[in-house]
Amino acid sequence: MGDRLRVAVIGGGLGGLAAGLALLRNGLDVTVYEQAEALGEIGAGVTVYPNSLRLLERAGLGPALAAVGATLGEGSEYYRMDGSLVGSIVTRDSSGWNGFYGMHRADLLNALAGAIPSEVVRTGHRFLSCEQDEHGARIVFANGEVATADVVVGADGIHSALREFVTESSPPVYSGSRAYRGLVSRDDVPDWRPNAHQVWMGDGKHFMVYPVRRGELLNYVAFVPTEVSTIESWSAVGNRDELVQSFSGGDPRVTNLLGKVQNCYWWGLYDRAPLKTWTNGRLILVGDAAHAMLPHLGQGANQGIEDGFALAAFLKGSRPENAPALLESFTAFRRARTDLIQAEARRNGLRFDSKYKSLDERDQEIRKTAEFRRWAYDYDVEQAANDAKAQLAGAAV
Repeated sequence: MGDRLRVAVIGGGLGGLAAGLALLRNGLDVTVYEQAEALGEIGAGVTVYPNSLRLLERAGLGPALAAVGATLGEGSEYYRMDGSLVGSIVTRDSSGWNGFYGMHRADLLNALAGAIPSEVVRTGHRFLSCEQDEHGARIVFANGEVATADVVVGADGIHSALREFVTESSPPVYSGSRAYRGLVSRDDVPDWRPNAHQVWMGDGKHFMVYPVRRGELLNYVAFVPTEVSTIESWSAVGNRDELVQSFSGGDPRVTNLLGKVQNCYWWGLYDRAPLKTWTNGRLILVGDAAHAMLPHLGQGANQGIEDGFALAAFLKGSRPENAPALLESFTAFRRARTDLIQAEARRNGLRFDSKYKSLDERDQEIRKTAEFRRWAYDYDVEQAANDAKAQLAGAAV
């Protein structure tokens, strides 16, 4: 076995490609395996916050992201459902950097894919099984191909196929809400604030809008209560009329925008307890495969990107025989942060859905969340991971 660590990444979505990019930057031998025949993402928005944007810019993606992202800033606000102002949404980190983009998920995926040599990504490879010993891991794919690696990274999402080889899954618990999502052309609502991330909070429901794709499109997400569980899929076609009816009588800005909606998608929101572990020997889970979280902080994709860059820092310059111990250290390092963010996303959903006896109390809490958000945005996971690894090396001397 050679000294250069060989890493197989299962999943070619945002988290998998970010991990692949970070691992390549740190000198590892990387292959990303994607089950689909071509890389692709659903037609929905994602918010890129400073905690992940600084990593992507450091990796050279700054110009590519600036070309397709929509800067979020002035006019970003929280409201009650009737349009009453609650407060401003944080759009700067503590240094004053406005590192916030609203992005179409496909645009972000394309930017990541464009930064990785094409031969690194192998499509048409659906993961089937994995076995491992002290010498490495052996991966079997549905197309009959077999691959070997020193480390196998499960970046294959909330329904991870690798997870069963790592740990027992936490059972999904239906949250009682479904989310509608879709895109509206900015030309259809010309008076809309151009760079604003806006959130309306109502009784058991909330509605948010932010621009994507250079501001040409508005991404909306509507969270509504339902007693009937909804499939946990981002591509299930939703009921447009039901969506519009759910917000009738609210702020005219919301009802007018919904009047422009032609079609939408929906997915059920399911909560999960933290997994017992993310790693088993040479196998490691990252992103939604490891710590799926409710979307009420917008940190899901951002935490997945953090995972990839932290993992690369831990594995950089390491020998294959040291991989299992490093994966344990990586897991402990990351869980200290992701468990907090996962729990805060759950609490923030209660705030957004007005689960309070006093809305004044809720509004005050919303304003106070600025402190938590700045803590999340100020973090440099790459630097923190390098520091943690250096401490481990010092302790071993």
